[in-house]
Amino acid sequence: MAYSPNPATGSTNTGNLALAQAAYDRLARFALRPELYFDQVADIKPTNQSMPGSSVTFPIVSDLAIASTALNESTDVTPQAISESNVTVTLAEYGNAVLTTAALRGESYVEIDPIVANVIGYNAGVSIDEVARDTLKAGTNVAYAGTATSRATINGTQLLKAADIRAAKARLRSQNVPNFNGFYTAYIHPNVAYDFTSETGSAAWRDPHTYSQPGEIWAGELGAFEGFRFIETPRSPVFQGVGSSSSTGYAPVYGTLCVGRQSLAKAWSMIDGNTEQPHVVPGPITDFLRRFVPWGWYWLGGYSIYRQASIQRIESGSSLTYADPAIDQ
Repeated sequence: MAYSPNPATGSTNTGNLALAQAAYDRLARFALRPELYFDQVADIKPTNQSMPGSSVTFPIVSDLAIASTALNESTDVTPQAISESNVTVTLAEYGNAVLTTAALRGESYVEIDPIVANVIGYNAGVSIDEVARDTLKAGTNVAYAGTATSRATINGTQLLKAADIRAAKARLRSQNVPNFNGFYTAYIHPNVAYDFTSETGSAAWRDPHTYSQPGEIWAGELGAFEGFRFIETPRSPVFQGVGSSSSTGYAPVYGTLCVGRQSLAKAWSMIDGNTEQPHVVPGPITDFLRRFVPWGWYWLGGYSIYRQASIQRIESGSSLTYADPAIDQ
């Protein structure tokens, strides 16, 4: 008996066939990620460490007082003592891990191992970079924007100005802080950068860039200004719930970190495969059927402020209150 089309539709009846299915992209994509910047200013590192230990001590030898008085012809000089101070970096353990199962690896429509490697690698980088940032933001040299006299008096009108940056440069240079290839580094939050680059006037950021470097205006780059190379990052410090109070709550306070060389010291363990950066660790497979495969990262190291004079933090508000992060950074 010959098969004939459906008389009602004039087409072959395929109502029982499940051939049309939803499709999936087999390329996994990841969350929006900030760049990692803070570890790069840790330029004080062990160069001739004596032995492994729970901490590493960096000595700083003080200079002698200036001897600008003429010597007496018949009187001998009085020897002066050479003094030193020490900065100690205490090592601590950091790490994280994930566990994949045989069922997940066998049933997933995307390959699992590259995803695990990507997630583990980025988590190691951003975690250690945050340890570096939190060390930097604990510096004790603090200035407040506008008319603010403390963190608690900052609101959305106490904005970072060019004069604040010039003052930070003066403080760094007056204490002989060396720079990075001609520029100090300033970490600035995008909310603060919005107000900072909106300031007008011949002494502000915008006018010299508009007339001499218009390409940076069009590209939205902050570039260099007043001796600083600006790095715009959402991971610049934000202190939530500590600013001036209002009917809508406490204003967030933003910290712009202005740093020079020798601001941060970094040390790490020298044994068991530890290096300057975290390393990936394949965990042991201990189940009888070898279904559970752990992967992680580990680092034994630490940071410490090396010279307080090399870190100047300017705390300010921002007019972009709607874009404030939900948590402390």
